[in-house]
Amino acid sequence: MDAAPQPHVSIVIPLYNNREHLAECLESILAQTYQDWDCTVVNNCSTDGSAEIAHDYAAKHARIRVYDNPHFLPAIANHNASLRLIAPDSKYCKVVFADDWIYPECLQRMVSVAERNPTVGIVGAYFLWGLEVKGTGLQYQCTVFSGLEVCRRHLLDRVYVFGSANSLLFRADLVRCRDPFYDEANIHTDTEVCFSLLRNCDFGFVHQVLTFTRVRDESLNARSVRAQTSLSGWLHMLVTQGPAYLSEEELRKLLDEHLVDYYRFLGKSLLVERSREFWTFHKRSLIESGVGFERVRLARGALAGLLTFALNPKKVVEQLRARRRPDRARHVQDSPAGGATPSSQINSNQR
Repeated sequence: MDAAPQPHVSIVIPLYNNREHLAECLESILAQTYQDWDCTVVNNCSTDGSAEIAHDYAAKHARIRVYDNPHFLPAIANHNASLRLIAPDSKYCKVVFADDWIYPECLQRMVSVAERNPTVGIVGAYFLWGLEVKGTGLQYQCTVFSGLEVCRRHLLDRVYVFGSANSLLFRADLVRCRDPFYDEANIHTDTEVCFSLLRNCDFGFVHQVLTFTRVRDESLNARSVRAQTSLSGWLHMLVTQGPAYLSEEELRKLLDEHLVDYYRFLGKSLLVERSREFWTFHKRSLIESGVGFERVRLARGALAGLLTFALNPKKVVEQLRARRRPDRARHVQDSPAGGATPSSQINSNQR
């Protein structure tokens, strides 16, 4: 691959108020061993001086440019706007979040797998999530997996290899063929889009840590975890994507198990004060998924929660308190952001 012309990679950085980490992010891109790339920083009306940092880098480095949104966009909408700006001659596309970074060999290793395997549409790798190595679970001897296999293992075995968009490389044609690329109504859309694409392509994987995702207490992902929007996201995934990857029996079993867990969580939530937005979000999620909101199941979940509380009150109180701040799940997708999803995972101010 070194002797032949390198395929062009377009990198996009959705940016909203990340002055503290933006320079580190941009330096990680400039340090890439792979050289044929361009980088577009999409400034989503930042007010903290991070846009000035981006413009300073663009003035010094010809491969970096800055696009300033004329109007503020919600997080996922800004992701879609960013992806519309990839270079027309790019063969691959990489999202890098402004408070995250990528290791020097990231592009080289990912592009190499894709170039050797034309059926691969998405390439992933191990990634650092804070201090933890994530993305494990695939056979070390293999670098190419069928989309069917990866998605089935995600659903059946909870093998999570997609991470966030920061962890992945996409074929640019797949990005161009979807407009909008991300479903702006789904805060877990980064995982959903992988499922949709992998119906028709393979998944490449580099058995090396290539990206870093910063974990912060006030990130959108952290708020999403406390509100347990992942329960809604998992239900949505089973209902919308499950039929393409699972047998009827497998899907029915997973749905039944998940609804037990979902209502057990909601039942426990009756033991603490929750906002109107919290209940509106989860009721709407259950109804829109097609399974409906059942008060009988909620009561059973509450009884299970009371029993658990009676056996171990300290543990239950600690768990519920940890999830209370803030619990306005509705606001996760409406929060100011220049980047995206959640976790998979919308994981920063900009996500």
